[in-house]
Amino acid sequence: MTILVTGGAGFIGSNFVLDWLAQSSEPVINLDKLTYAGNLENLASLQGNPNHIFVQGDLGDRELVDRLQAEHRPRAVLNFAAESHVDRSIHGPEDFIQTNILGTFRLLESVRAYWSALSADDKATFRFLHVSTDEVYGTLSKEDPPFAEDHRYEPNSPYSASKAA
Repeated sequence: MTILVTGGAGFIGSNFVLDWLAQSSEPVINLDKLTYAGNLENLASLQGNPNHIFVQGDLGDRELVDRLQAEHRPRAVLNFAAESHVDRSIHGPEDFIQTNILGTFRLLESVRAYWSALSADDKATFRFLHVSTDEVYGTLSKEDPPFAEDHRYEPNSPYSASKAA
């Protein structure tokens, strides 16, 4: 059994991978494009660890994701990959649309096809986890109660709108 992690060289994704491998012997296939946010130094302590398989690539590369799933047969996919930072999204929203909307869609389509071919038992236990941001809910003042999952989406930047999409 393995898990497939996208964006596993970024801040949140790399911390997940490090924690996972500290607690489990289940291998991680770590797919990261290594853009401005991905940093292999975050994973330096895993060098030589046979349970960490790093693949440089894009979550929107359907052929690559299909191949990784066929080869490694993950029981779960965790998507941490994203273009992030509000200011970057205001100055260049196209990257956010490409990765956070289209890339995520292509990943979902690949995973859906993979899941469809699983046995009934494997389908029942398979999991897909998409990590987003609280910014999809808008802005809180100091007096507002914290956001909850049932809060209405009110994105107010290209970044949060792309994550809401």
